[in-house]
Parts: sequence; C-alpha cells; structure tokens
Amino acid sequence: MKQITTGQITEAVRSLAVRANCFLPPDVAMALECASEVEANATARAALEDLNDNFKYAAESGLPICQDTGMAVVFADIGQDVHISGGNFEAAVNEGIRLAYTTGGLRCSVVADPFRRVNTDDNTPAVIHTRLVSGDTLSLTVAPKGFGSENMSALRMFNPTDSVEFIEDFIIDAVIHAGSKPCPPIILGIGVGGTFEGVALAAKRALLRPVDTLNSDPFYAEMETRLLQKINATGIGAQGFGGRTTALAVNVNALPTHIAGLPVAINMCCHVLRHASASL
Repeated sequence: MKQITTGQITEAVRSLAVRANCFLPPDVAMALECASEVEANATARAALEDLNDNFKYAAESGLPICQDTGMAVVFADIGQDVHISGGNFEAAVNEGIRLAYTTGGLRCSVVADPFRRVNTDDNTPAVIHTRLVSGDTLSLTVAPKGFGSENMSALRMFNPTDSVEFIEDFIIDAVIHAGSKPCPPIILGIGVGGTFEGVALAAKRALLRPVDTLNSDPFYAEMETRLLQKINATGIGAQGFGGRTTALAVNVNALPTHIAGLPVAINMCCHVLRHASASL
C-alpha cells in the first residue's frame, strides 16, 4: 500500500494549475505554429502569429496565456493500492487550486451560486472527476477551462436511427453558430454514446488527447478527419478573420450506450487548450 499525503496532493495540484495556465502543451503549440506557416489569408496569418507570440511570451515570463484562467477541472485516477493520509482528498485538491489562483497571479472566476453570483475569491470549488484504477499511482490532470469556448458547447440526444451525416451536420452547425466567440482556432472534444451526463464527460476527456493523434478506431479516425476538413472549409478562420484554420483538431470519444439512445456532446475549446499532468 503506497502512502500519499494530502499535502503532496495539494502541492501537485497547485503546481499543475499554474503550469497549465502559463505553458501551452507542446502538441498544441506546434499545431498553432504550423497553422500560421500555411495560412494564405494575411489577416488570419497575422492573428495566428500574434497567438504564437502570446503563448511564447507567457512561457518566458511565467504569466497566464489568457486573462480567463478558467474554472479548474481536475481529473484524478486513484490507484487501488494508494492510501491517502492527512485529510480529505477533495479538500486537498481545492486547497491546491486556492493556492495556485491566490498566489500565482491567476484570475478568480468562480461564483458560489449561478444566480446570486458572489465570487468565491479563490477559484474554488474545482470540478473533480475521480476514477478508481489498478496500481499504486495517483495520476492528476488539471485542465482550466475558459468559458468563452465552454459557453459554445452543446449536447443533443439523437435517435439511434439518425445517420452519421445528420450528426456531423449538428457538429458543424454548432461551430458555425459559435463563429468567432470560442476564440478560434478551436479544438473540439466530441462525446458519442453513454448517457446524458456521461457523454458530456466523454467530450471533455476527449480534449485531453494530443491534437496530433487520431482515434485508434479507423471508423472514428475517419470521422475526425472528415469533420476537421468540413469545419476548416467554413472559412471562419483564426479569431474569425477567415482563412483555412478554424479548428486544429477534432477528437471523438465513443462510449457504449442504450439501444434506444445516441447522445452526442460537443465540448469546444479555444486555441488555449490548457492541461498539465503529474503522477504521485
């Protein structure tokens, strides 16, 4: 049985939250740089070059990539042979988020109630997703999610008889409706199957997959490629200025589902696809 203290968890979460906000993942950075190199539209290319300069300066200076430092989403895979000592796990995670945002120069954007809207002043509580897995390792991923793109997300319960083309049209229409609001170029996490609540989580988990990889299932790999081509053909482009790159990637995550259902969720993310991971 491996012993992990709540103090270790708090420090790991604090560090990951700061790192995720200040350093763009290498695969996303590379995709942005490649997009600017091949962009023929002068205005869109200038926008992409500004985005590249911005994330590079953030990394050099230790400043946040974006003023919206997001609502903290934390994924935790807890090994069955891990014993957490020293307090409550969720309290330890939230303490890490509190420290990161109050001492790390990160904007606090969370309100305690959706209608009365009083800021909690420390960006807690985090949204915490836990899974019990085999082994003696606690794996943590902190993924701050800005709401310019989160607000453009969508979920629909389709009929099992609905065609793939009909569902892809729903996804493309959502992107067209969003326009420049999610700060393109975007990355799309698509959840398919499961249940109402499960498909939304599947879509958010899909955003954690590197943007330079395709689904291991050829059926969904082809769907991802087809959707990316169609979305980029809309001409929305970087920051809505036109051009060839509206999206950097489409990641599909499929789940088993009920014979009577076909849920589909779209979780949009701006070009600042922030996440950082560590294992204890």
